[in-house]
Formats: sequence, C-alpha cells, structure tokens
Amino acid sequence: MVATTTEQLSALAGTTVIVHPLVLLSVADHHARSISRNSHKRVIGVLLGQDNGKTINVANSFGIPFEEDEKDSKTWFLDHNYIESMFEMFKKVNARERMIGWYHSGPKLRASDQEINDLFKRFMSRPVMVIVDVRPHTVGIPTDAYFGVEEIKDDGTETRKTFLHVPSAIEAEEAEEIGVEHLLRDIKDSTTTTLATRVSEQLASLRGLQSRLSDVQKYLADVAAGTMPVNHQIIYHLQDALNLLPDLSAEGVKRSFASSTNDQLLVVYLSSLLRAVIALHALVDNKATIGRAELEEGGGDEKDKEKDKDKKGKNDEKKDGKDEKDGKKDSSKSDSKGL
Repeated sequence: MVATTTEQLSALAGTTVIVHPLVLLSVADHHARSISRNSHKRVIGVLLGQDNGKTINVANSFGIPFEEDEKDSKTWFLDHNYIESMFEMFKKVNARERMIGWYHSGPKLRASDQEINDLFKRFMSRPVMVIVDVRPHTVGIPTDAYFGVEEIKDDGTETRKTFLHVPSAIEAEEAEEIGVEHLLRDIKDSTTTTLATRVSEQLASLRGLQSRLSDVQKYLADVAAGTMPVNHQIIYHLQDALNLLPDLSAEGVKRSFASSTNDQLLVVYLSSLLRAVIALHALVDNKATIGRAELEEGGGDEKDKEKDKDKKGKNDEKKDGKDEKDGKKDSSKSDSKGL
C-alpha cells in the first residue's frame, strides 16, 4: 500500500486553488499563438498571485520558452533565466503578485512534470502546478491543480515523488466579470432562446456526468483487476457518494418519483395543448385576414369595371354628338351646292 506523509497531507488538506479568468485567457492565447491546431505539443508558463495557506489565488501568468522531444518526454528545455528576468519586470508593476507555481496546457500529466516541478522549487518553496485544458471535450472547469508530494511505502523501500490533486475553482473580481460579460456578449448566439440554452446546458452537464461516471467505473475495474493500487481515500469518497443515493426499491420513493414525473408530464401536456390552440387560432385568423383581403380586392375590381363602363358610355355619347354635328354640316354643304 502507498501512503503519503502525514505532514504533507495535513498541510494540503482543505487547500483550494482559485484561478482567475485572466489566467485562462492568457494560457489560451499563449497556446494559440505558439502551437498549431494539429500539433499535440504543450506550452508552459509561470503563475503569479498570492499563497494564503488554505487558499492560493492565481491572478496573473506569463509564458516561458519551452521545448521537449515528442518521442522522449524526459528530454526537454526550459529557460529559467527568462523566468527571473520576467518576474523582475512583473514585480515592478505589481509587487503583491509573487511566483506561486507553473502551468502547462496538458491535457494530462506528463512524465517530465516532476522534474519541471523540482526546477520551480528553486524559485518558490511550494509550487502549485495547474493543468489548463485549452481544448476541452467535456463541460466543466478546464483546470486541474496538483502539488508535488513524496510517497512512503510500507515495505520500507525508497520514497517516490508524485502529485497530489487539490480542488480548483474559477472566480473573478468585478472588473474581470465585466470584461468576461463583454466577451460572452459577442460570442452568444442571439437566435437561440432561453429555453433552448437551458436544455443545451443541462444536456452538456449530463454528458459531463456520464464521462466522470465512466472514469470511476474504469478506475474500479482496474483496481479489481489488480492493475492499479487501491487508494482508500478515493474508495471512502465513493462510498459516501453511494450512501447518499436513494433506495429506489422503497414504496415511498417510488410514489415520490411517480408524482414528480406526473407533475412534469402534466406541464408538458398543458404546454402542448396551449401551443396547439394558439396555432389553430393563428390559422383561423390568417384565413379570415386573407378572406377580407380577397373581398376588398373583388370590390375594387367591380368599381373599376363600373368606372370603365361610365367612361365608355361618355365617350360613346361624345362620339354620337360629334357624328350628328358632322351630319348637319354635310347637309348644309349639299344644300348650298344645290342652290
């Protein structure tokens, strides 16, 4: 069995890493400008902020030159002189921000992470490593925070360095919230309704839950097969989660679920009924409007025909009067010739 030293566990118990949106935007911009879309390389940078013991506030960051061999992850290069120069310049702008750790774009842990973490211990005593997934495939927080710890085995063999996962959260100050809202306002699709947005968000949440349940199932299967050691802390958390699940075989729970489902289906039925009534009313109203328009057009045509008849009659009368005048003139001319 593998155990972590009690001192390290007590020091890291309850520690939360708070990442600000500015850091996420900076990491995403660093990755987009440095790595092509089809490449699986990662970028590395330094995290700045305040280490308050139980709360680590990650407020700023900057990228650093980094190269590694894709075939051999243990072969890598990191310019630590660049770190010192950049931190001196950042310190002149904001002296409250200190180096508290480093980040990389992951999306998972690499074999060289422990060596890089040891290098950062030259600049800080307790560096935090934050993996920022710049291309997330599931909905959720795109950050994972880790601390480097030493494991002590019960069989007396040498200690082994590993990473301890700590919870992370995304929080923003008022100024950052305003900037993020402006960005989301440009990205948001105005054609989608609020209901469609809520349904899509719930669907994405269910997909995220499914992916996490599959990870739990895979871990338990590996533990049962003996390919992965047992972590009693994870097992305790899973047992607590399973204990919170309701007993679906109880009659009271069945009735409650049935009543809740019937209430929801009643709302859906009433909504469908109202939608059908409104659609029929709109159809009848549309038919009535079209009928009135046709009647008005028909009345207008009859008036135009009457006007045409009146004009034709007047023209005929004028023509008859003109013919009579012409006949009189012809008769007077003939009379004069006879004389």
